[in-house]
Amino acid sequence: MDLTLTWDGDLRFRAAGQAGAQVLVDGDSKAAISPMESLLVALGSCMGSDIVDILRRGRADLTAATLRLSGTRREDPPRRFTAVGLEVTLEGRGLSRSKAERAVELSRTTYCSVWNSMAPDIDFRITLDVRETS
Repeated sequence: MDLTLTWDGDLRFRAAGQAGAQVLVDGDSKAAISPMESLLVALGSCMGSDIVDILRRGRADLTAATLRLSGTRREDPPRRFTAVGLEVTLEGRGLSRSKAERAVELSRTTYCSVWNSMAPDIDFRITLDVRETS
């Protein structure tokens, strides 16, 4: 995996991935999301992809998925995350809560490489809301 960051003025960097897609990251959080917000995006999209994939492979009729993340950081440098909250809302027809819980747990413990790359002492709290749609 390779990635190139190019300085774009002030504290902004343009990141280009292998597929050519670009993302702007701003250390001042003025023109784009911050590096720490980017980490939450990476975590949420990693776990979200896992959860959706696991449920779809299990033939769940998933119609919507929303993930909301929050992070608490240290006051002193390095201002790393000490706690992360993840709220997962899943909607579907006949969606089993137990299968949804299992998908979230498998992502967290086994599949999400972003979460498994973060410091192991982070307080990670997950809430799950499973909603029936007609």
